[in-house]
Amino acid sequence: MLTSHELFGFMPPTLAADILEHAHTHDRDLYRATLTAVANARKVRPVFLDKQPRPARHAGMIAYLSRPGLELAAGTLLRGWLLKAHKSVLAGFLDGIGIAHKDGVVDDLPESVDDAKLKSAVDALLAQHPADVVKVYLHSFNTMNESQWKNLEALLKDDARLQF
Repeated sequence: MLTSHELFGFMPPTLAADILEHAHTHDRDLYRATLTAVANARKVRPVFLDKQPRPARHAGMIAYLSRPGLELAAGTLLRGWLLKAHKSVLAGFLDGIGIAHKDGVVDDLPESVDDAKLKSAVDALLAQHPADVVKVYLHSFNTMNESQWKNLEALLKDDARLQF
């Protein structure tokens, strides 16, 4: 089970860059918060990072987002990206396991979920969406929720399709 900062360390650099680019284009507040968190970790002012060319800035931000000290910033960035760019993944997964939601958001998750429904929902996600997005979502889902499902944890650990 990977935490948010570990996901940034293991995911393909192109996906990490796409996540930052999406925040830069579609959610300026989230991007500024992430940039500020990275600047603080580097002990520089945000304007120093702003002056760098975006590809170099994003590469440096990704390197820092993969550190434990930026777990909160990495998690917030991932949640924002998933909720804005990949609602269909969130909704498809929850629909597949039979959990009522509003645009992929759930107030109370059950303590457990049926193994067959879980496997079927994961298979459907992998068939309909890019594998890297599904991997990030499922790892994030299991670590960011209070109800951590043991069968999802086992699936993430044992299914080669869900590993980076």
